[in-house]
Formats: sequence, structure tokens, C-alpha cells
Amino acid sequence: MLHVSGAKSAAAGLSWIHGSSWWGGFGTHLTVWIWLITSTYSKTIAGPSNEVNLLDSRSVMGDLGWIAYPKNGWEEIGEVDENYAPIHTYQVCKVMEQNQNNWLLTSWISNEGASRIFIELKFTLRDCNSLPGGLGTCKETFNVYYFESSEEDSRNIRENQYIKIDTIAADESFTELDLGDRVMKLNTEIRDVGPLTKKGFYLAFQDVGACIALVSVRVYYKKCPSVVRNLALFQDTITGADSSQLLEVSGTCVNNSVTEEAPKMHCSAEGEWLVPIGKCMCQEGYEEKNNTCQACRSGFFKSSPQSQACSKCPPHSYAHQEASTSCVCEDRYYRRESDPYTMACTRPPSAPRNAISNINETSVFLEWMFPADTGGRKDVYYNIVCKKCNSISGVCEECGIHVRYVPQQSGLRNTTVMVIDLQAHTNYTFEIEAENGVSELSPGSRQHVSVNVTTNQAAPSPVTHVKKGKITKNSISLSWQEPERPNGIILEYEIKYFEKDEETSYTIIKSKETEITAEGLKPASSYIFQIRARTAAGYGAYSRRFEFETSPVSFAATGDQSQIPIIAVSITVGVILLAGVVGFLLSGRRCGYSKAKQDPEEEKMHFHNGHIKLPGIKTYIDPHTYEDPNQAVHEFAKEIDASSITIERVIGAGEFGEVCSGRIRLPGKREFPVAIKTLKAGYTDKQRRDFLGEASIMGQFDHPNIIHLEGVVTKSKPVMIVTEYMENGSLDTFLKKNDGQFTVIQLVGMLRGIASGMKYLSDMGYVHRDLAARNILINSNLVCKVSDFGLSRVLEDDPEAAYTTRGGKIPIRWTAPEAIAFRKFTSASDVWSYGIVMWEVMSYGERPYWEMTNQDVIKAVEEGYRLPSPMDCPAALYQLMLDCWQKERNSRPKFEEIVSMLDKLIRNPSSLKSLVNSSNRVSNLLVEHNPAGNAVYRSVNEWLEGIKMSRYTDTFMENGYTSMDAVTQVTLDDLKRFGVTLAGHQKKIMNSIQEMRAQLLNGMVPL
Repeated sequence: MLHVSGAKSAAAGLSWIHGSSWWGGFGTHLTVWIWLITSTYSKTIAGPSNEVNLLDSRSVMGDLGWIAYPKNGWEEIGEVDENYAPIHTYQVCKVMEQNQNNWLLTSWISNEGASRIFIELKFTLRDCNSLPGGLGTCKETFNVYYFESSEEDSRNIRENQYIKIDTIAADESFTELDLGDRVMKLNTEIRDVGPLTKKGFYLAFQDVGACIALVSVRVYYKKCPSVVRNLALFQDTITGADSSQLLEVSGTCVNNSVTEEAPKMHCSAEGEWLVPIGKCMCQEGYEEKNNTCQACRSGFFKSSPQSQACSKCPPHSYAHQEASTSCVCEDRYYRRESDPYTMACTRPPSAPRNAISNINETSVFLEWMFPADTGGRKDVYYNIVCKKCNSISGVCEECGIHVRYVPQQSGLRNTTVMVIDLQAHTNYTFEIEAENGVSELSPGSRQHVSVNVTTNQAAPSPVTHVKKGKITKNSISLSWQEPERPNGIILEYEIKYFEKDEETSYTIIKSKETEITAEGLKPASSYIFQIRARTAAGYGAYSRRFEFETSPVSFAATGDQSQIPIIAVSITVGVILLAGVVGFLLSGRRCGYSKAKQDPEEEKMHFHNGHIKLPGIKTYIDPHTYEDPNQAVHEFAKEIDASSITIERVIGAGEFGEVCSGRIRLPGKREFPVAIKTLKAGYTDKQRRDFLGEASIMGQFDHPNIIHLEGVVTKSKPVMIVTEYMENGSLDTFLKKNDGQFTVIQLVGMLRGIASGMKYLSDMGYVHRDLAARNILINSNLVCKVSDFGLSRVLEDDPEAAYTTRGGKIPIRWTAPEAIAFRKFTSASDVWSYGIVMWEVMSYGERPYWEMTNQDVIKAVEEGYRLPSPMDCPAALYQLMLDCWQKERNSRPKFEEIVSMLDKLIRNPSSLKSLVNSSNRVSNLLVEHNPAGNAVYRSVNEWLEGIKMSRYTDTFMENGYTSMDAVTQVTLDDLKRFGVTLAGHQKKIMNSIQEMRAQLLNGMVPL
């Protein structure tokens, strides 16, 4: 509804319209109507930006060129608006006459390539009911047609060739009253036509008896206007012919931009850009600003199209030019090819600081501090240059290839190195160079610190070249060369020899010469010789073993008489040996007894040290079968000189004394770390026997997964047992400290090592009886080794042990039912214990059976209860645990089978991906067996205390979890949100919550 304005325009139109005779009796009112029509041009509204006009009758300055047929039908009203712009309006009002068919034809309209056009009509229409007399022939609609043509002169065509677009009706019609109120009711209708296939078209308007004024006609098509999106230019695109059609349009990257995926968008039928695909990125040296790529300004750079913006040059670099793709390093600063351009330019490091040396005979331990200036890099490493200097001339030369460096000479990441195999009483200069990743880019920039040392007098190196001389049936002559590194004046040589396989009986000869003759030897016998040299610093290490054989006896030369004493001696020796064997068989002394692998009631007797012994089978010998336990110790354990041991610190306490860490230097070997068990002062003979009994057991074992015994000290005080040092201590403590930090494969590797060690013990006929994670030691390479072979004494003070009805103490939680009930310890009972160890490992040191009492454990196991699967435990491992816990001991796997099974799992890691279903992880422990179970948790505080997580009580309360019912709804994400970040704590809490949920489902826990 438009209000009238513009008196000047109205006045201009009145004179012409008033004189029009065909209006008849409606002249006065129609004059006002036309005046209102002309006044609507005072406000012209432009179309949207995505519309392109093909025709707009309001904007044509001259003649429109439209044709009316018949000529007295549609009439053009030519006026000007208030701005004196021409106005083109067509009217028709033949309501008084019958059978009207008035056509108005436009001129030819080019569609400019559009296949779908829109027609906007603005018109007014008189309400037929408002006409005087209510004319029955009056209509309130008109028709719109079109005709396609590629020719501009094809307008003279028949009516039936036009295609009807639609019949147009007015939403609003005016009456005489509206004219009096000076109110114009203007209608707007839009219709679309398509698809168009020719270059242009004509429009036609048909009146069939309406009183109508066609105020304006606008013909247009829609397009998706040119736009820059994601740095890609998309040109004007005319929409498709179908109203639902999306046209795919490829974009063009703007200047200084590139793309990995061609940018595309889709033009909708409404002229809107939709569904962008791909994008352009500003190339190196340019950044995006206002949909353009602009050059990086001076002092900034961009090295990759993927970077969003230019970056400021990093420290010690510059870029004077615009559009720089990298920054140039300042003088004496460098960048490696592998360094990112965003990294600061760096320089070589300064020299290392505070270098010190520690001399041990012909070895030097060097240690230093980081350079004060690392050059801005973290990849600092060190090289060692060794020079041997003449004390008189001062001339230095390279040390040569015979000098060794531990761990290496160059590329050192740590600030220590051991240099060995130096010459004694020699001056050396060591230059410790510091380098980093750019040192090679700056020749001559290497900085070093020097250390001058003089090596001590040292024992000579071993003799390496030994030659045999004259050999007879009773003697062997030898000669040798001086050691390669005598390290001083050789004072004498010591020659040790013995008959092969009789090492316990040997002879020593000392000589100041480099040759000897060993006499009194047996004919046709092999002898082993070893030689070592002595200087003022002491004896060096023995040479390797050299084997030589004496000549056989020639009976032809000696005659029959000479054989008589030999035969007599042989018979006598044979009788003596036979008597000795019979005597030992009768007495049973000094025999080693071992239990069979699976049945301790079977006994096998093994003779040792010259007595009957099965060849090729190494069998455990019980040290308690020796009359003198000291003999067993020295039989199986090597005596160590106490002066070769250095005790550094106490790391624990045992039943008999302290446990220490230290270092040992054995003859011919480099110093290495060891663990030392000491026997406290004031011990009894029994305590000493028990203390050394474990060494007698350990000394019989030689396996990479069994703790290695280095030796014992019994000839001085304190009495010591020396073993290899295991850096990470006991397995249970180590796992608790590193909860959740290992992969499943790493854990299975630990279990495989333990099983391998137990297979070795089982094959030897040894039953451990106390296999538990606390008795497994682990080194820095995560190698697990079985230890603690003193069950009889350890259990006396073991908190995990309990007295049984038959006397003695047993580790209940780890022990098989038959061993508890009948003290029937076998390799099969060790397999049960191994299953418990598996559970400890997979639960990161969790206490088996938690807070249950020993009596509750015994009762539950007898009734068929087995520990539930640890959290995130592979199903294959839990099944192996259950196999180890078979009630019938003969149904349990052997250690050989366990090792084989674990090897298969390690070789096929995918078999470890299947985890035990959480519903199967529910503890089958009955409530009455678990006083600390979920059924008695009456509060959140009590629950957290029960699982040893009371530190999180406030956390749960602050987050609204104040009841056990609410606790069962907690998820792992909730725990992380609370701030419970330790993986082990998360597992423990979620494990308990999952069990509570499952027991709620089973109706076991009424919260």
C-alpha cells in the first residue's frame, strides 16, 4: 500500500487522462487512479546483487517499442516522474464491452545465456464489484505468455504460438473509496520461465476484460556473483535451469597463492555459493590479508604455504627483503639443513668445563661439565683426543688404536668416559672437544678442555704368544714372548699347569726367563698351561689356556720287564678306587640328593667330585648333604679377595646383616657393580652356615634369568656373598613405582624371562618354593632374574608367610593348595606360584587377594575361587594364569610349555589385543570371603580407604560424589576431569568401580 506523493507529477497527468473519451462515465475517478499510478515511480528500488536485469520498464529512457493489439486495447501512458524521467505504464479497462482479447507484446529480449529467467510484474486492478452497475463482463485477472526466438524480427506471430506462463490475479484490488482516500494498492507478482534454449524471447500480456494498469515489468535472471573465497576467485556464474540444480564451479587462485587441491564451489538456483571444496594458500613469502596474498614485510618470513602468517625472524637471523621465504643467519651463526626455519640460528659450543680425571693404574676415568655456552642447541656431544707425551722432549703424538674408550671415543652424549689399555708410567694429554649440530659448518671453531695425567704402575697384560719346544713322554718345554704391555719391569713369570680335566690338582712353576720345562708328567696325557707375569705392581692376569700332549710310551724300547711295575701300580690304584666307590655307596655321604621335577617322593642319587656322575646332565646338589657345609660353599662358590671389593652404600637390610651396593675388580676384568650381602658381627655357626647356604645353591646355577653369584668372602670379616647388581631392585616394588608405564609386550617379555629361569631350575631338579614378584630382581634392561634361594630361613621373618598345621611357615598367597595342605612342594607347585606372579606383573604389583586374611585365602581357593583378571589383561595371559591354578597339579602346564606359549604370543602381538571382557572380570569372591569387599563399604571415604586411595576423598566430595550409588556412575573421563592423572590410580579406582557395578547386577551388593 503506497501513499500518494508528488503533486507536480500528478498535475502533469491529469490534463491528458481527463480528455480520454473511452473512459466514459468513470473519467473523474480513473483520472485520480492514473495519477496515483504515475506517483509510484517516485521510489525505485534496485534488485539484489545476484539478479541481472534483462528488461526494466522503469529504466528505459525512450520508447519501449511494445505493440498493442488491437490498437485500441492496451494504452501506453507516457509521463515523467518528479525527476522528469519518462514513465512507461500500460492500462486497459474495456469492462463495458463483451469478449475482450487485448494483447500487449514486448520487444525482443536477449536472455544473455541464461536458461531460466524471472518476470516481476507490478500492477493495479479494479475490483469489479466496485464498478457502477456491477458489470457482469468484468474480469479480475490477466494472462502472461512468452515465445522463444533467436531472431529480433519475429514478433508478428500467431497467438497460438505463444506459451502461457500463468494467469495473474491481484492480491489487492482497489475501489472507488481507495481513490477518494488517495491510497494505491500495488500488486507484485513474480514468475519464472525455463529452460530456455534460444538466444532470446518475447513476452505478451493478454487482457480478457479487466480494469488493469501494468505499472512496471522487470525481466531478470539470477547469478552467483563473482567472489573470492579461501583465496580463490570464482567468476560470475549464471544459475542452472532447474530450481534444484547445483552447478560446480572451479575457482582460480589469486595472485601469489597455490593449492594442493583445486578449489571448487557450487552455485545454487537462488544465486548463492554453497559447498566449498579445497582452498588456496599464500605461497612462501606471502600471507593472507583481506582475501589477498601480501608479501611478508622486512624482518619477517614464511617458509611454507601451510603456514598461516609471516613469522618474525628467529634470533640471530634477518630478512632485509620483502616476501622472504627464510631468514639469513647472522655472521658466525649457522643453521643445519635439517633445522626448521623457525629455529634460531646457532653457533658451536664453548669448551667443556671443570674436567677432572681419576687414574686407576693404566685406566683413566674422565668427567667434565657442560659448556657454559651450548650455542643455543641441545644436541651437544663430545669427542676425546688422546695424546701420549714424552716427558723429556715434551713432544706429543696420537695414542694409537690400541687404546680403548668406554663407551666410545667420539659422539659422546654423556659427560664421562673411561679410557683403558694405556701404558703405565706414561704422560698423557686428553683433549675433550665439545661439538653440536653446526660445528661442522664452522671449521676451526671446536673448543676443548685439556687434562694432563700420568698413569700409575700397573700389572702387566696377559701373555699371548706361547710356543711348545721339546716334548717327551714325561716333559714339555715351552717358551713365550713378553706381554705386549708389560707396564714396567717383569720380575718373574708364574706358570700354572695341570692334567686336562683335573683342574683341582695343579702345579705352579716360577721363572725369571721366558721359557721352562715341566717334568714328571704322565706319558700320552694332555696338559693345560697358563702363564702370567709379575711386576712391582703385582701379577697380571693369566693367559688363555694352552693345551699340549706328552709323547706316548714305547713298549718296544722298554721291554717286558719294565712293564711289570707299571701294571702292578695300575692294579693297586684300581683296587683302591673300587674300594672307595663301594665305601661311598654304603655310607651315602657326600652324595647330592635332588627331588624329581613333579614328585618329591622320588629320589635320585648323584655322585660328585670323582664319584659316579651321569655325563651331560647337570643336576642340583643339596648343600645340606655335605658333612661340612664349608666344603659345599667352596665347591660351588668362588672365594673372592676382600681387597677387590669396594662397598659404596647400604641399599637394604637382610636377616643376617646389611645389603649394600658396591664395585668389584677381579683379576683380568674391568671393575663392575655388584650387590653385597654381609653377615653381621656376633653371628653363630648356624647363622654362618645358613647365610652361606644360599651361596652354595646359587653357585650351581648359570642362566641369564637366574641371579648370578660372583663369589663369597669367607676368609676375612665381614663374611660376604657377592652377586651381580640389579639396578631396578625387586620386581613388585619396581612395578608399583612405574604403574601403567609399560606395553603389554614388555610385560610379557618380563614374564617370559621368569618362566625361562624357572624352566632351568626345574630341569635341574630344583624346587624354589617361594616364587613371588618380591623375589624377582630386574635390571636396567628390564631383564628379570629369579633370586632368593634361602626359603627355610627367609620365611621365618616373612610377613607374607603363615604357620601351617604341620609346622613351618609358607607364603600362603603364592602357594599351591597341595603344598599348603600336605607340604608337597614340586615344580608343579612352583607353576601355581608362577601364575600368581603373572597376576602381580599384569596388575603392576597389586597384592594378591588384597586384604583377605590367609585363612580366608585358603578357604576361598579350596572352594574354587581364583583371582579375577587384572585390568586390561589380554585374554590369552589370563587363561594361562587359570591353567597354572588348576587344582590337579598334573593338569598344570610345565615351565617348558609356558615358555613356548609366551614365545608364540611375543611373535604374534595381535594375539594379545583381545582383552578379558569386563563382565568376566568380576571377582567371584563371595562376600563372606572378603571382609573388605564392596558389600561393606558404607561411605565414599571408607571405600577409598579400602582401596588405599583415600587421598582422593576430598576430590570426590567436591565433585558431588558423596554416596556409593553416585560412585558407581563415575567414568574414566570423570576421573581425568577430577585431576586423577596417574594411570595406576585411574586403573585401581576404575577396577573397583567396575566390580561394584557387576556385583550390583548380580544382586550381591545392596548399596
